[in-house]
Amino acid sequence: MADELVRRAQKFINTYRVDGIPTVAEDGITGWGTMYALTRCLQHELGLTALSDNFGPGTLAALESRYPRLDAGTVPSANFCRIIQSALYCKGYDGGDIDGRYNERVSAAVTRLKSDMGVSGSYPGDSVTPKVFKGLLTMDAYVEVPEGDSAIRAVQRLLNRSYVHRRDFYVIPCDGRHSRDVAKSMLLAIQYELGMADGVANGVFGPGTQAGLKQRTVSRGSTGVWVELFCAGMILNRRGVALTTAFTDAIRDAVIGFQEFTRLPLTGQGDYATWASLLVSTGDPTRAGTASDCVTTITPARAKTLRDNGYRYVGRYLSNVPGTTLDKEIKPGELDTIAAHGLRCFPIYQTYGASADYFRNSQGTVDAYAAIDRAAHYGFKAGTRIFFAVDFDALDHQISSNVLPHFRAIRRVLAADGRYEAGIYGPRNVCSRVAGEGLTTASFVSDMSTGFSGNLGYALPDDWAYDQIATLTIGSGDGAIEIDKNIASGRDTGQNSFAPRPRSTEPDGRFDASRRGALLRDLQTYLESEGLPEKGGGPEGVVQLYTTTEAFDILMRHDAIVTEVAAQLRVRKAMVMCPLLWEIRKVQILDAVSDQGVITYHTTVDWDPTDLYVKRDCSTGLGQIFAATAINARNHLVRAGRLDAAELDPDDDDDLWPVWRNLYGEGYTDNAYNIRHVAYALMHAGSMMGAGLPTLDYPDRSTRLCFERYRGSGDIAVRDGHTQLGLYRVFENHFAPLR
Repeated sequence: MADELVRRAQKFINTYRVDGIPTVAEDGITGWGTMYALTRCLQHELGLTALSDNFGPGTLAALESRYPRLDAGTVPSANFCRIIQSALYCKGYDGGDIDGRYNERVSAAVTRLKSDMGVSGSYPGDSVTPKVFKGLLTMDAYVEVPEGDSAIRAVQRLLNRSYVHRRDFYVIPCDGRHSRDVAKSMLLAIQYELGMADGVANGVFGPGTQAGLKQRTVSRGSTGVWVELFCAGMILNRRGVALTTAFTDAIRDAVIGFQEFTRLPLTGQGDYATWASLLVSTGDPTRAGTASDCVTTITPARAKTLRDNGYRYVGRYLSNVPGTTLDKEIKPGELDTIAAHGLRCFPIYQTYGASADYFRNSQGTVDAYAAIDRAAHYGFKAGTRIFFAVDFDALDHQISSNVLPHFRAIRRVLAADGRYEAGIYGPRNVCSRVAGEGLTTASFVSDMSTGFSGNLGYALPDDWAYDQIATLTIGSGDGAIEIDKNIASGRDTGQNSFAPRPRSTEPDGRFDASRRGALLRDLQTYLESEGLPEKGGGPEGVVQLYTTTEAFDILMRHDAIVTEVAAQLRVRKAMVMCPLLWEIRKVQILDAVSDQGVITYHTTVDWDPTDLYVKRDCSTGLGQIFAATAINARNHLVRAGRLDAAELDPDDDDDLWPVWRNLYGEGYTDNAYNIRHVAYALMHAGSMMGAGLPTLDYPDRSTRLCFERYRGSGDIAVRDGHTQLGLYRVFENHFAPLR
């Protein structure tokens, strides 16, 4: 919501006509752009020539040396005061009239600001000190926000109050929300209390901090600052204790609850292992784990190593990452080896998943269908939980815009299939938010990534099943294996018996008409998720002739010919049906105009050469294929020995026109020829994309590349290739059980 006083602050910023100070939008909305501009204004007033968004050491040092206190008697200029007044309004405090006068209203606002920060004792009075100024020019809040917690705010104010005088400690927010800044400040506080000097204390959980904490166990009867800091750590992990300097029975009981939750020994004390779990996402990475995950094939020797080292669970991957050389997928017979050595396996599904743009509704659908297929292929029983990976430091807005839609699609597909449960692998915040929407049933937490913003400042998810804390190599010789060590909570136990589905090399048969309704519903749901509703959905002003249901009806009337063609060429029916359904659904009135233009070109002697609609070739028929495309695909299969026929010349009208006429099929009345050439074009596309000729067990990536090339080239073709792979998985989910 716009604020007129913030707008006035923005108008003040725009009075500067200085290189390096940008013009800001006068929208009355506080944002980083406004705060950065105010920072640059301050730097200019300080005489700094290199202006920056960052209120860094140079800006702070200049303030400390020239203006350690800014108040009514010391503020050096009206604009200096206006910067303070503008920042106060952006923070929600009364900044006076932005008139350059450090009056009673400004004085009261600064006094209240410092009280909210918790630094009134360190910086008494109404003056703005350098660190307070630095805090003023951030987007941090110093009052409790609606989603904040008063106990966490008390911890934040305690840290500010106690340590703001230290060189590398800056004012942290007091909004009642845990964050990476608060987490780092907690570690700085620990280091200061351990006696580390400024410049040595760095907010990192390193060897010195670890060694010091091993000597700082607190327990029933302990008192003092170490109890207070321990309680602060408990509060930041939402363990419901009071911020106190005395270790009481109530605190001991809460500690036991935390230790039980994190699978630590139930000592009831603030020992090193408990300190570590409160302060960093890995906790003590040297503690023993009973679960592991790895990209390495589990051989008998490696299985024995795992078992001998106390591991009982191992996570393995259902697929490889297309386009990479990393071979991490489960190997034939590997699950039997795992089970024979008394181990249990939990499946992980990950292709890319390392950036936000991978995650979207359609990709979630593709991943869900692919994971179901691979899990069934390897024989994971119904009820198995598949962990879908989010392997990057997703920011909160990326979780909302990308990750949640992705997992909504996964949840929808898995729920409809009914065999498997959805789990998630990722940072704490990602896991908690996805679980909070009911989209997953357990989390595999990537806590080893201690620097992730999604781990720093977030508690371990309530539904955690595996907690990844360290990478190490165990065993020797043939039994040596690198693993990620995990703590297991018992919420997931994987599987120890498997019934692999035989890989069918038989072609698909006719579709079971009794499944028609279920297939149509799944296709409609998927296409709607891709922005293609039951009716319409094309570009504005373009009329599409068929609804999804009508397009599906046309397609299924040709099930017999699709079955025959797919069997002859030994490809999956779903591959042929995807572009057919897509093109039928997208048919427009203008397609008939294009068709007539080709007919005119080849049958009319005196056609008008200025008529833009007259052309030699166009896409036509059920699969919307160009005659030249069909001829080139046909010739390719002839040369590959997959088709016994004479080659044709796409540049010769005597060859092109008969092919086009057969593809046209008299306006969808005879489509066998067109459907056959859809299959030819897809097979040719596979070769052109370097994926080889399609087969009955063609990989997903190769299938997608065929769809992409069928659509052409460029970004739209790439997008449609991904979309049609999802469509392929919908078809396959209904076709595979019929083999």
